[in-house]
Amino acid sequence: MKATQKNDVLAAQYGAMGISREVYEYGERTLDALTGRFLGIDERAEYNQLKVVKAMQDCKVSEACLMGTTGYGYNDLGRETLEKVYAAVFRAQDALVRPQITCGTHALALALMGNLRPGDELLSPVGKPYDTLEEVIGIRKSKGSLAEYGITYRQVDLKPDGGFDWEAIRAAIHPKTRLATIQRSKGYQTRPTLSVSQIGELVAFIKSVKPDVICMVDNCYGEFVETMEPVEAGADLCVGSLIKNPGGGLAPIGGYIAGKKECVENAAYRLTSPGLGKEVGASLHALPAFYQGLFLAPTVVAGALKGAIFAANLYEKLGFFVIPNGQEERHDIIQAVSFADPKGLIAFCEGIQYAAPVDSFVTPEPWDMPGYDSQVIMAAGAFVSGSSIELSADGPLKPPYAAYFQGGLTWQHAKFGILKSLQRCVEAGVVSKGQLL
Repeated sequence: MKATQKNDVLAAQYGAMGISREVYEYGERTLDALTGRFLGIDERAEYNQLKVVKAMQDCKVSEACLMGTTGYGYNDLGRETLEKVYAAVFRAQDALVRPQITCGTHALALALMGNLRPGDELLSPVGKPYDTLEEVIGIRKSKGSLAEYGITYRQVDLKPDGGFDWEAIRAAIHPKTRLATIQRSKGYQTRPTLSVSQIGELVAFIKSVKPDVICMVDNCYGEFVETMEPVEAGADLCVGSLIKNPGGGLAPIGGYIAGKKECVENAAYRLTSPGLGKEVGASLHALPAFYQGLFLAPTVVAGALKGAIFAANLYEKLGFFVIPNGQEERHDIIQAVSFADPKGLIAFCEGIQYAAPVDSFVTPEPWDMPGYDSQVIMAAGAFVSGSSIELSADGPLKPPYAAYFQGGLTWQHAKFGILKSLQRCVEAGVVSKGQLL
């Protein structure tokens, strides 16, 4: 089939999916300039794929590792081997990988509560943490927060250009500073995502001021985007969710904590009980999905990265403010697109929902989501509820009315979702057809 015929057939299929010819052709013109960047993403995915396979081979993953356990979960070969695999992949001394960890916020809370004691101080040298951590820390009052246990909190904001405020960080570190939490991704902010190299520089600086400070990285949305992970750059702990990057879209629940053995063990005692730690915790039927999801993760993340870059270039050319911009290097899978008013944010999320394989007929609406200080709109027609490695978008209904787009288990689905978001913006009058020409 000739290229022109192939394009016509593809355009017709997109047309059958509700994408107009103008939107489709605008997308194709945008893609023409991205071939070289996509090749670089594929090369990193190949490296990371080999890294995962090597870890599985070195740790002697066997068919018996997929069986799972019930009850107390004593002597769970699959669970113990999986944690060795994660430790190997993340270049860590130890790892905690469990279905009992309900989400990324839970994993972070475990790491914090396991390694902080009354009288200690928690430092964030990268500004405000992700919204759901505010109640964990006690910035917003909540039962069981760190503040209720006498753990104080100090924050150093990033400079206006997104850089570290070195002198302010130095001044904020004092004898009670026990742990520094470093959020890699931007969360619901429009600041740059941190690279592994930047994280390493920050960790080295903190430890030069006070060597015993535990440096913990919230690695959510960043796994396998680069060829290195934060522990390799000097972090003591690296924390994330399995229904984001490392679960590869297959993990139905779970989280991980990887890093120094003592720090991981401290978190394990908080997850289960003092005296029990990592020795208990049945894996039930989750292990095949955990192993296979990790195996697929480098390729899945590559598809999501391509989608993020495509979205940035597509919307930037239309005059919208995007972070990262269309040319910047990527350090997570999240793409922010600011619309300056609620109408654009809502239309974008509606388009993403209408592109979903699950619940595509549902129209998302803003709601009072637990853990957030404003209404949030979320689009996620996913096979795993809340999975943000699958095609999804969300954002708080407050200035700058930014949509945070992420995921796509395949590049092809990410592309369709982005085109569908643009189509919905055209239908809602946020973008005119003339802008696409």
